[in-house]
Amino acid sequence: MKNNPVGWFEIYVRDIDRAKAFYESVFDGKLEKLESTELEMWAFPMQEDVLGASGALVKMEDCPSGGNSTLVYFTCNDCADEAMRAAENGGKIIREKFSIGQYGFIALVSDTEGNMIGLHSRQ
Repeated sequence: MKNNPVGWFEIYVRDIDRAKAFYESVFDGKLEKLESTELEMWAFPMQEDVLGASGALVKMEDCPSGGNSTLVYFTCNDCADEAMRAAENGGKIIREKFSIGQYGFIALVSDTEGNMIGLHSRQ
């Protein structure tokens, strides 16, 4: 790993309007709508010149909220490569690499313990 390993997080929700109102009230700020082909996403504010990762509230069909519905994304050169290596080492590919528009690509995998993680790349 050449970078800090975590580059993004997602909190999966069923009622995006309720969740958005909650987080905007709790953190006294506005979330920004991200354009995506398959997901409804509202991003937390991010400043690129400071430490830490940003993330978003996400509504995705057939993805439950509650329990283990906070997803950590690891930054990759090409998320398809890491997804393949996850499968080769006892994990499972949940979603093959797909485009999230101008924000790059993601893939979802589970580890050997059944935990889902996200993989993100610009290409």
